[in-house]
Amino acid sequence: MSLLRPKLYFVYLSKHYIKNLLAILFGLSFAFASIDYFQHAQKLSISGSYKILYIYYMWQQALGLLYPLAIVFALIMTKMSFIRNNTMGALHAFGFNKRVLLMPLLLISFVVYAVFTYLHTTSFSYAKDKATLILNNQVGAYDVSNLFFKYNDTFVYIRKLDPIAQEIFDITIFKIEGYQVRYTIKTALAKFNGYDWDATNATVKTHIYEKGKLIRYKEEVKKNIKTLEGYKPKIIESLYEGKALNIVDAYSTWSLLKKQNLSTEKIRAAFYDKVVIPLFSIALLIILFFKLPFHARMMNTGKIIALSLGVTFVIWGILFGLNQIGTNGVLIPEVTAIFPIGLLWIYAGYVYIKDA
Repeated sequence: MSLLRPKLYFVYLSKHYIKNLLAILFGLSFAFASIDYFQHAQKLSISGSYKILYIYYMWQQALGLLYPLAIVFALIMTKMSFIRNNTMGALHAFGFNKRVLLMPLLLISFVVYAVFTYLHTTSFSYAKDKATLILNNQVGAYDVSNLFFKYNDTFVYIRKLDPIAQEIFDITIFKIEGYQVRYTIKTALAKFNGYDWDATNATVKTHIYEKGKLIRYKEEVKKNIKTLEGYKPKIIESLYEGKALNIVDAYSTWSLLKKQNLSTEKIRAAFYDKVVIPLFSIALLIILFFKLPFHARMMNTGKIIALSLGVTFVIWGILFGLNQIGTNGVLIPEVTAIFPIGLLWIYAGYVYIKDA
């Protein structure tokens, strides 16, 4: 069998699983967006087009949040439907074992995971921030003000950052050794060139000390100074305004903060939330596929569905709570994200080998 010419059973299972997956994913996400809209309808005192845009952004947010649940719920719906119609028993009668029947569902779930992981490298990750701007009636208000942070062995103050125009207005960089300010760099405008910031007509004031006392200043004007290497506008906005980051920017920020010897727990937790934690759905798909009954005899359908949904929600809730703990720095993100997902995948591998 090849992916270009799949066998009939593969097409049959894939078609039913994809149909259920899309129905659940779009149903859950539209419900999420609609409920959120009605909760905030009174605050949305803007034109109808912006209201539609708000719903669209919240729908995007819901898609990224709920797709792991849809992967698992679609498996439960597909398998229970096959059991009720004796389709699963017929497939076994034709000689298909559990591992063979799992492959189409497993492949589709990995494709869905890959698609959403790719989407999280784009502006898709910023849908919630865009919706918040509309909700707060701040459409077009993209500037960020009064930022103060450490950069290498200096400190930086930014009066205003425009992430859309990629410009900084009034930036001051100063270096301190002990209790002494060694120099300051001030400029009215700096522009991002894709890698670092070009500060034009920068005033450099060097402090000259003798025997620990400030004697005089040396002042000069530089036509261009490159600074804040690696600090993309979105990274600055996220770090100091609590905004979202996509996977690419999150990884860049992680590397950047690590070089600066600054805390990376929050960024690592955000990165794992988009890349690692959704993998629980595929592990759970494997476990439930083998653990759910393959025949309808002496099976309480309602109890089985309720138990499966309950287990899924409990695991999802625990992982969400652990991620919040990792974000707040109570435990390192590797313990709250990679470790539980690793345990779940180890159990999924055990079930795959033992129950086949």
